[in-house]
Amino acid sequence: MAKDTKERILAAALDMFSQNGYAGTNIRELTASLGLVKSSMYKHYSSKEEIWNSLLDSMIVYYDERFGSPEHLPPAPDSLEGLVTMTMQMVDFTVHDENVIKTRKLLTIEQFRDERARDLATKHFLTGLTEMFTQVFTDMMEKGLLRQDDPAMLAFAYTAPISALIHLCDREPEKTDEAIMQVEAFSRHFIRIYGQKNQ
Repeated sequence: MAKDTKERILAAALDMFSQNGYAGTNIRELTASLGLVKSSMYKHYSSKEEIWNSLLDSMIVYYDERFGSPEHLPPAPDSLEGLVTMTMQMVDFTVHDENVIKTRKLLTIEQFRDERARDLATKHFLTGLTEMFTQVFTDMMEKGLLRQDDPAMLAFAYTAPISALIHLCDREPEKTDEAIMQVEAFSRHFIRIYGQKNQ
């Protein structure tokens, strides 16, 4: 029961932090939204800061398990078409999973206030993706699927426009379908340029 209450608190906190930011989230309102009193909140978390850090911890695990990270790499594709498929699965998860959408909004809001949010935003929006795809592209080069090139530069060139399109989905959700089509077109363009012709 206590674990369930803690998870409910974190879910409500994710909603509020992603809409109002850290400073705009009031513990009294958070507890009221759950039908709790403020004193019962402190049985589970000692402060708003502890809720914040617990939420970030839980979302790191959530994202790593479902999407991947430099520490938890997805398997490298066995074909060029497999790269398109893997990319589209990652994008579909990223733009449709409500927890990930809220976390991305939360990090976007709080990256200028909180050092940990800043570091996570940099990892999830830039460096983590580049590191993941550096390894994916290294493996694909070793399999003879991609022509030999600097895998880190290829990874940066591949992930930056995709990341930009994901942020477009956050700003203008009505453009999500169009953005997803652009990602697929870009992925296919990439393999036409860098894929080995015999694949």
